[in-house]
Amino acid sequence: MAVFNRVDFDNHEQVVFCSDKESGLRAIIAVHNTNLGPAVGGCRMWDYASDDDAVVDALRLSKGMTYKNAVARLPFGGGKSVIIGNAKEIKSEQLFRAFGRQLERLNGSYYSAEDVNITCDDVAIMNKETNYVLGLEGKSGNPSPFTAYGTFLGIKAALQHQRGHQDLSGIKVAVQGLGAVAYGLCKHLHDAGATLFVTDINQVAIDRVVNDFAATAVGIDEIYDLDVDVYAPCALGATVNDATIPRIKATIIAGCANNQLAESRHGEIIREKGILYAPDYVINAGGIINVYYETAPEGYSAEASNKHVEGIFKTLTEIFSRSEKEQKSTHLIADELAQEIIKNGL
Repeated sequence: MAVFNRVDFDNHEQVVFCSDKESGLRAIIAVHNTNLGPAVGGCRMWDYASDDDAVVDALRLSKGMTYKNAVARLPFGGGKSVIIGNAKEIKSEQLFRAFGRQLERLNGSYYSAEDVNITCDDVAIMNKETNYVLGLEGKSGNPSPFTAYGTFLGIKAALQHQRGHQDLSGIKVAVQGLGAVAYGLCKHLHDAGATLFVTDINQVAIDRVVNDFAATAVGIDEIYDLDVDVYAPCALGATVNDATIPRIKATIIAGCANNQLAESRHGEIIREKGILYAPDYVINAGGIINVYYETAPEGYSAEASNKHVEGIFKTLTEIFSRSEKEQKSTHLIADELAQEIIKNGL
């Protein structure tokens, strides 16, 4: 399996393939860049169609974490890990302890945390074998509420820039994916007066949001065709692509998913269509910001974390303004900002 010649390989410092016969662990750890500090990024568990797909995900997500941590002004580099398999079938204490031992072998170059299908309880099991994990209960805990809050603020920043106000009353939002972060986002949006249209592969998750927030459920594929103001991708990445862009009627794309653009060129395509895009790793940084405060010398503070998360609004406002001034897509402006910080330091 070649790695160095892949399009998604970006001079990653380490790509580690991990296995453990007894537990069935198959995992990939990607450390992209440690200029600003140790690589930090969550671990996700997914039933990938192929090992190649898992490699691509790890490479893209780890680079995204480098940029996310930089733009959020955190003293962290970027890394990510993926465990291959169906979370409903393979989770076990043995498996997470085996993964913890793999983290320990990296000797602090990478710290893991929660991500898709990985909970605080799973990380606590890893912690039995290694201290190189973050997001533990009793410390910073579940990062999902902070990611949801930051994403909500990002939607408000997009509205302010595009329409000159932050009022969500009557604003129609299509939310794709209803995991823990998206549920929190839906609550914020509902409480602010937005009208929600939602979809997910999990009917239980759909029913919960419909019942709690008076949302309208739509089909998995139907979500792209809705006449809404905001499209909020909150599942896996690459949903903004050649097939979906002609169908999207929303004038704002702002959600908590990673790697929302299938390819970089799609950012310019949607800009030319008049769609304002909130770069994913900027708008969804609330969780990693909260994790950072677990490492603060003075100890964890939810108040300090929330204040830092609120800076997402200002950062996105700056990116939107620069994009308009330079006539360049927002994701490229965000990349330039991240690269400046990585090169010059915090």
